[in-house]
Amino acid sequence: MNKIVSKEYFSEKVVKLVVEAPLIARARKAGHFVIVRVGEKGERIPLTIASADTEKGTITLVVQAVGRSSEKLCALHVGDYITDVVGPLGQATHIDKIGTVVCCGGGVGVAPLLPIVEAFKKAGNRVITVLAARTKELVILEDEMKKNSDEVIIMTDDGSYGKKGLVTNGVENVINREKVNLCVTIGPAIMMKFVSLLTKKYDVPTVASLNTIMVDGTGMCGACRITVGGKTKFVCIDGPEFDAHQVDFDEMMMRLSSYKDVE
Repeated sequence: MNKIVSKEYFSEKVVKLVVEAPLIARARKAGHFVIVRVGEKGERIPLTIASADTEKGTITLVVQAVGRSSEKLCALHVGDYITDVVGPLGQATHIDKIGTVVCCGGGVGVAPLLPIVEAFKKAGNRVITVLAARTKELVILEDEMKKNSDEVIIMTDDGSYGKKGLVTNGVENVINREKVNLCVTIGPAIMMKFVSLLTKKYDVPTVASLNTIMVDGTGMCGACRITVGGKTKFVCIDGPEFDAHQVDFDEMMMRLSSYKDVE
């Protein structure tokens, strides 16, 4: 069992949990995720590791309460124990010194983007981060992103903070002013689809993290089956990151909507 040592609300439905997990903290890399279970009969929840502290032996998870299982997790308090935390799982992000990297995230997708931003910056790249949210109140991890980015651009749907517009507006502005060697996008499937369409138009290589579709985390349930370049892949085993220009996002969105009526 893993003890919760810190809890912070980013918004009414989004919670940051710092959890004791020393072995995972030492082994994790950017892009890795864990499987969390609350209660002996609880559902398995895949969550990307937002950050880790090897000295304290903790990992940070950012959770959005969208269903019964995630609500149970978000309801836990400091000092409570999570029944199971298993990981690190998945394929780590390929990090290299390539030049200018634009990292764009929407909603809680900003949390798994943070370790990727950190890793690309540490590798010596110029990192420009674009954060998108509906309103100012839903912008998360801004300070952490600023510490690890050369520039942070904030886009809000209503213009209440940063610039008014979508994440694609921010990304396109960067592409139009300077050469971009890679784009990394994490967020809602519809957001990643349109980022991919935009960067494909400008011939900018793009990586998308499809962690939101994962369920079991072992490849056994088949819920995260997607099509990449005409071939079947499983996000939890083969990913969670893929060449965005090869992903069938329409199929992914159809699969994501399968259980909306019971969530």
